[in-house]
Amino acid sequence: MDITTFGGPVPQRGIGVVAPFDFALDRELWRWTPEEISLHLTRTPYVPVEVSVDMARLISEHETLHNAVMALDAVQPASFAYACTSGSFVGGTAHERAMCVSMSGAGRGAPSVTTSGALLDALGELGARRVSVITPYTASLTDSLADFMGEAGVEVVGRQYMGLTGEIWKVGYRNVVELARSADLTHADCLFISCTNLATYDVIPQLEAELRIPVISANQVTMWAALRHAGAGAAGDYQSLIDPAARAALAPYRGRGGTPAPPAAAAAVVREAAADWEQIAAPEATAAAPPDEPTVDLDLG
Repeated sequence: MDITTFGGPVPQRGIGVVAPFDFALDRELWRWTPEEISLHLTRTPYVPVEVSVDMARLISEHETLHNAVMALDAVQPASFAYACTSGSFVGGTAHERAMCVSMSGAGRGAPSVTTSGALLDALGELGARRVSVITPYTASLTDSLADFMGEAGVEVVGRQYMGLTGEIWKVGYRNVVELARSADLTHADCLFISCTNLATYDVIPQLEAELRIPVISANQVTMWAALRHAGAGAAGDYQSLIDPAARAALAPYRGRGGTPAPPAAAAAVVREAAADWEQIAAPEATAAAPPDEPTVDLDLG
């Protein structure tokens, strides 16, 4: 067979992603990415600072972003994304907007998003103005996130944090779920899981089915927004930001003043999402069960 008869690879559109030097979840970003899109990732230069307000400032300097986007622009992405929550909220909303301008200026005018800007867009998409947040950060960095959201007109009605200053990518799903369960959702329209170095793809459907509230995460909103600018949709079944059926399933619980029974169709979506999570979480049927995933000791603040 002459392979040349197939005409070569399927044409791809690209998204250029600038991530912090310690970002370790490249594969998670790909899980939201449809087949016709390629991701082109680069990282900010290493700085010997623990995860903190200072680090967030250092990895979001305009010169750093400009140089990273210039390198990515060689492959002409359709859009650019700065995949870091803290680096894009630490300077407030004006700094976040300036970051997008700087990135677009270095990238032939292509649309650019940051994680924190994408967060605000996602909240607008969901009609959420009161948010509970959970983070792996310290108290001061979590407070900076709340300040950013407040400046944008979003009320943070609850916050929980882990108090970590490094190796956040090692946090397991169990820890994320437990922290989400501890969140104060009494007056919340949405739960936000911050930090692009925190794995969340598989836990979102479970948490939405269990907590009966939209759940969004840093990596999810980043990819959702960057893909929209590239003319594509994010992949993510049973995630209310992405899946209309999942959003419809949560509609009866808006307001949180009561918990009316959902329509039959919506209830079926919730049950199916929960069943899928049980299949993901269940250990394989082998002679010896696999070891538990690595966890870290958490300071829940």
